[in-house]
Amino acid sequence: MDIQRTGIILYTINYKETVKFYTEVFQLQTLYAKETLTCLKFSDSYLMIEIDDENMDNKLEGRPKFCMRFNVENVKEACKSLDKYNIPYTYNEFDWGQLAKFEDPDGNKVGIRSAKEHEQDRLNQD
Repeated sequence: MDIQRTGIILYTINYKETVKFYTEVFQLQTLYAKETLTCLKFSDSYLMIEIDDENMDNKLEGRPKFCMRFNVENVKEACKSLDKYNIPYTYNEFDWGQLAKFEDPDGNKVGIRSAKEHEQDRLNQD
């Protein structure tokens, strides 16, 4: 798997307050922002804060609050590694890129995302 960048995704219900917290308290620089997500520089990685639209109504206490993200050149090719180890995943294509989501053995969310669109968004913000 050709990993080009790594990131952590924070799923939040209090989106604006969470962005403000990380940009003001930790003074993390904004790489780019969209309507429902903000991507911050996190050393050599990134911290992406996203609205948790899957749990907006019920605010479940046990809801997943983060996702480890690996940006790769080719998501479909990277999924072959998941297939090799019989790891179930979902694959989706969006206007912002391709994404495969799955869980590690302990149930933590992990994502493999196409690197190209992320880098374009980051570069277009400058």
